[in-house]
Amino acid sequence: MENKPTPITLQNFTTESGAFYATLNLSFQVFGPALHTAPIVLVNHALTGNSQVVGENGWWNDLIGENKTIDTNKYTILAFNVPGNGFDDTIIENYLDFNTRDIAKIFIEGIHFLKIKQLYAIIGGSVGGGIAWEIAALEPKITQHLIPIATDWKSTDWLIANCFLQEQILNNSSKPIEDARIHAMLCYRTPESFKSKFQRTTNEELAIFNIESWLCHHGEKLQKRFQLSSYRLMNQLLKTIDITRNSDSFEEIASKIEADIHIIGIDSDLFFTVSENKATYKELKKYKNNVTYQEIVSIHGHDAFLIEYKQLDNLLASIF
Repeated sequence: MENKPTPITLQNFTTESGAFYATLNLSFQVFGPALHTAPIVLVNHALTGNSQVVGENGWWNDLIGENKTIDTNKYTILAFNVPGNGFDDTIIENYLDFNTRDIAKIFIEGIHFLKIKQLYAIIGGSVGGGIAWEIAALEPKITQHLIPIATDWKSTDWLIANCFLQEQILNNSSKPIEDARIHAMLCYRTPESFKSKFQRTTNEELAIFNIESWLCHHGEKLQKRFQLSSYRLMNQLLKTIDITRNSDSFEEIASKIEADIHIIGIDSDLFFTVSENKATYKELKKYKNNVTYQEIVSIHGHDAFLIEYKQLDNLLASIF
C-alpha cells in the first residue's frame, strides 16, 4: 500500500490576504481502489501529519485500511498534503499569507483537477477537521458526509491564545520546534492523562521526572522530522479556522451545507471543548435534520482521536 505523493501544480493562486502565487505545489496520495472506481473518502491530516494515512508510516492505520472501520477494500482514500507541511519538500516561508480557508480552496482545486464530482465523506481531526468545515462551507454539495473530529467551525479565543504562544516560541526560542512541541503536548493531553501515565515517577539515570524526559523525547522526535516553516504554517492554520470570516452568519453558511454532518467531540478536549461542539450541534439542529453529535470519553484530551480507536470505530460504523 506504500506509494509516493503525486504532485499537482496549481496556477495563479491568490490567498485571502492578497498574496499571489504564480504556481503552488499540491501533492496527494491515494489508497485502496483507484480513483473513480469506488466511493471516495477525503482524509485531512492534522498539524504534524501528512498524506501518509495508512501503510508502514501511516498515522491512522488503526482506523483506515483493509477490513478496518474505513475499509480500503470498499472506499478509495484520498489525502492531500497541506502545501508547506514539508512532506513533499514544498516550503512556504511566508506563513502569514495563508489561513485555513485558503487551504480549503487549494484542496477544492485539487478535487476538481482530479475530476471528482462528489466525495462520499470528508473526515479530519483537529485542524484537518477545521479544513473539512471550510471545504463544506465553500462547496455545500461536495460531500455526502462531513465528519469533523476534535475540532469546530471556528478557532476560539482560548485556541487562538495557545497558537499565539506557540508562534512566540517558534519565533523566539533557541530550540523552537522542541520547545513549541513541549508546550503543545500540554494542550493535546490532560492532567489526568499525565497522572495515569507517570504517577510522579522519576528517571533515575537522568535525575529528572519521567514526565520531563517524555516531553523532551517528543520535542526531539518532532525536531528530527519536521521543519520550522511547516510548524509555523500549520499553527497559523489552527489559529484561523472560521467559516464565517468576511461573510454571512454561521446559520446562513451552515444551512446550505447538504452533507450529513457527524460532529465527534472528546469529553476531555482542552483545545476544542465539548461545550463549543454541543453549541455548534444545537445551532445546526435549528435548521438541519441530518446532523448528529457523538462523544469520545477519554482521559487523554485532544489526542484521544488518535488513541481511542475502538470508540471511534463504534461512532463511525454506521457511516462506513
